[in-house]
Amino acid sequence: MSAELQDPRFTDETLAREALEAVVWPNGPTCPHCGNAAASKIAKLETKSVRPGLHYCNECGKQFTATVGTVFERSKIPLTKWWLAMHLIGSSKKGISSHQLHRMLGISYKSTWFMMHRIREAMRVGGLAPMGGEGSVVEADETFIGRKEDSVKRRGHGHKNAVLSLVVRGGSVRSFHIDGTSAADVMPIIRKNVAKETAMMTDEGGHYSRLSSDFASHETVSHKADEYVRGDVHTNTIEGYFSIFKRGMKGVYQHCDEKHLHRYLAEFDFRYNNRSRLGVNDKERVTKIAAGITGKRLTYRRTGEGTPL
Repeated sequence: MSAELQDPRFTDETLAREALEAVVWPNGPTCPHCGNAAASKIAKLETKSVRPGLHYCNECGKQFTATVGTVFERSKIPLTKWWLAMHLIGSSKKGISSHQLHRMLGISYKSTWFMMHRIREAMRVGGLAPMGGEGSVVEADETFIGRKEDSVKRRGHGHKNAVLSLVVRGGSVRSFHIDGTSAADVMPIIRKNVAKETAMMTDEGGHYSRLSSDFASHETVSHKADEYVRGDVHTNTIEGYFSIFKRGMKGVYQHCDEKHLHRYLAEFDFRYNNRSRLGVNDKERVTKIAAGITGKRLTYRRTGEGTPL
């Protein structure tokens, strides 16, 4: 077994629970029911008749553990397996399939599929400040993946799911499942997510024509004319991200229902934004995933019953 897989969080249930409590409650236990964080009003129940990690809130009279109010809530899967699953998903550059993970964890395929969607939900980040800024370059481009639900096969990409991604050179990426590639679909997302002081780089797509009036500058390359680099003008960074995304979706996951695409995008964005080149190692990455579980609930019915791969 490799040194990374010897992490005690993967083998010792007590240490796994304590590690989760440290991430969810960095300043001590907080009641997820009423928000009470006063140590004098929270008691840890330590009798043999109760499960480990159970707390009681004297403010609202309810019991809770570190998993309540998170994507782990009501899960019967041991926390050691949750930590190992987060590590394997976070450290696999192009992802890991549900079939592979269910064999490694020794739990049912159905449980593993649901588990992976809950971890993707933990990876999802929202409410972020605009990207870029003065002196920064943001590349924007679209790609197409899978097939739209109830779509009719036709020429071009009209029957496929469109994805818009924005990447800061040397920094982070944000991806969005969009309805189409018109200016009405693309421009509101770019305006909301990119600072006005940013230099924009795109291909020659007509839907990007208004960028020059909204941002510090806008340069394009003409892929139709076989132009891919002109000095510092290119979209090679975002093309590199799409390459990883496509290899993972086609080579590992193979199929993704349209209703689940936003979570797969969150997974690939998370790994890119917490990659080794930005100074994040595997152990730190799994801790960051765990930090994202709070305040999110995902039931099996809400996840949907599409083809799970």
